[in-house]
Amino acid sequence: MEKMIPDRLAILGHPARLALFRLLMRRYPDRLPAGEIAGALDLKASTLSTYLSSLMQVGLVTQQRAGTSLMYSVDMETVRQTFDYLLIDCCRGRPEMCAPVPVPQTSGKRSVLFLCTGNSARSIMAEAILRDMAGDRFKAYSAGTHPRDSVNPNALQALEANGITAVGLSPKHMDAFYGHTAPEMDFVFTVCNHAANEECPTWEGQPINGHWGLPDPSSLVADGADMQAAFQQTFIALRQRIAAFVQLRLDSMDRIAMQSAVDFIARLPEDYDA
Repeated sequence: MEKMIPDRLAILGHPARLALFRLLMRRYPDRLPAGEIAGALDLKASTLSTYLSSLMQVGLVTQQRAGTSLMYSVDMETVRQTFDYLLIDCCRGRPEMCAPVPVPQTSGKRSVLFLCTGNSARSIMAEAILRDMAGDRFKAYSAGTHPRDSVNPNALQALEANGITAVGLSPKHMDAFYGHTAPEMDFVFTVCNHAANEECPTWEGQPINGHWGLPDPSSLVADGADMQAAFQQTFIALRQRIAAFVQLRLDSMDRIAMQSAVDFIARLPEDYDA
């Protein structure tokens, strides 16, 4: 394994291959089709194929066929082995230099930011659900990478149908939550694949990140009862994940445990009952 470390570092030393690796790390444990990766990174198919081949040769990325598609994911065991080797080698006798970033001790409410592309439906609904469910423990926010002008009326209707107020909700750009004057986040969750694939800023305070991707109900070509049903299904999926999240005993968890719990919640089935 040690013989492969220089090759892995050399492969990751290329900016475009590093960007590809970081994208797959952000989306782990998801497996992504080549087309989605190429679109997210604006790469030609032939160029992407070359980069993926290089990462697979050193064991950092795995390939799996799903029907007619090839799906890609990081090989987390190889990634852990590589990081462990580097940390053990550089921290020998000095563990305090390379210890994981501690979770800040929070005496008041923890801040949670939900991100999607338009900030008009899924992230807005998640913000409202968390406020309603545990507003005494969390400060809930939402934003978009390319925010719409207004909240989707079907999202508002779904919230109100479930007894949750929509007062004060509006789309905002994620830049409003970046910088020294912005509120410091404890958790940042992406709720759409497009936002998760984008390169987000380095958030102040190094919050726990999670990807709770859900289909966009507003993309459904339907109207009336079918559209309302799609938004209700999205509401239920978000409520299930948020219910599991608010039940976590965060005060007794370290950073690694929190990240594992957030990743576990992302894989919950849609019929999960918290």
